[in-house]
Amino acid sequence: MKGTQRTSNFAVRRRLLGAGGAVAGATLTRTTLAGASLLGASAAGAQPRLGKAVYGQGSIDPIFTAGYVALKQGYFGEAGLEVEYLNSQSGPRTNQMLAAGQIQFGATAATAAPALTIAGKPAVLVFGFDRRMTYANVLVRKEDFDSGKFRSLKDLAGQRVGATQPGSVTALMAVYLMQRAGIADRVDIRPLGDLATMLGALKTGSVAATMATASMMEQAVLEGWGVPIFDASQDAVWNEFIGGDVPGIAAYTLRETIDKRPEFVQAFVSGLVKAQDLINESSPEQITELVHGDYMSALSKDSVLKAIALYKETVWLEDNVITEEAYGRMAEIMGEGRQFSNEQMKTVPYSRCADMSFVRKARGKA
Repeated sequence: MKGTQRTSNFAVRRRLLGAGGAVAGATLTRTTLAGASLLGASAAGAQPRLGKAVYGQGSIDPIFTAGYVALKQGYFGEAGLEVEYLNSQSGPRTNQMLAAGQIQFGATAATAAPALTIAGKPAVLVFGFDRRMTYANVLVRKEDFDSGKFRSLKDLAGQRVGATQPGSVTALMAVYLMQRAGIADRVDIRPLGDLATMLGALKTGSVAATMATASMMEQAVLEGWGVPIFDASQDAVWNEFIGGDVPGIAAYTLRETIDKRPEFVQAFVSGLVKAQDLINESSPEQITELVHGDYMSALSKDSVLKAIALYKETVWLEDNVITEEAYGRMAEIMGEGRQFSNEQMKTVPYSRCADMSFVRKARGKA
């Protein structure tokens, strides 16, 4: 849906670069490179030769499992890099921290790299986690679904829908999906903060629906009170609204880091690629056992297992390559005034904001 159609009384703002990139009041969970191994040989004794990098992931969620596996198995160390991990808590905060030099690598919504580039700090996607935006699910209370009150996106006209925060990809996708459903000017999209707050607001009835990650959706379904009315994991549903693959989560870094220290970037990407290979070869149960306790203990083990099984079957990129076609679909979602103008999006083509050469080199491909 094009033009200047009103999208809601919630404006998707672009406050990507805070003063000095500070993240005031944020409680950031840090952990150092782990050497213990459950599924194979570890690199506990590896000596980093490229120095230290800080790696921030935008939330705690099974979608980031390649990062957790690389940390747990010591794959970054094998590649010559000491990596400190932290939960940067959101996409906008990850962008702030990357722009300020507080982290050298980030993993969050793939929209972050073009957004940060438009904001004046060129950034590049270097590793793709998935081929679908798994945070683009829409969840309602089971009682409202069973009563017939909310069975489709169109039924949300006149209602409040929860997202994380202004400028976040959950807000962007809420606007996009409501536009596609033809109700954008009749939906109040509310910024609620973090994922736990979003679930709580839905459960108590503060909002009629909320955007949700797959693990949020699984948790609500397992607990018996939530039902998705838009499930991004379903091919037919996704293709009807989106039309094909779109990078959801990706790892990225600043262009200047690539230009000045390509071997540094290669080591980081090689660690993630090796982690993905282990994921490809392992069962959901094995993967869950490996990463749940250290990185996702705040989530129920059953919900993590179900999410990992789903991601492994339908979502994760086995080769980690973001294609130009998939990037183009993402750029279309970001344009039309939803996040940026079409003219702004023309300044961030695939060739500027994505570099898959590091993934290809790690996989021994030209």
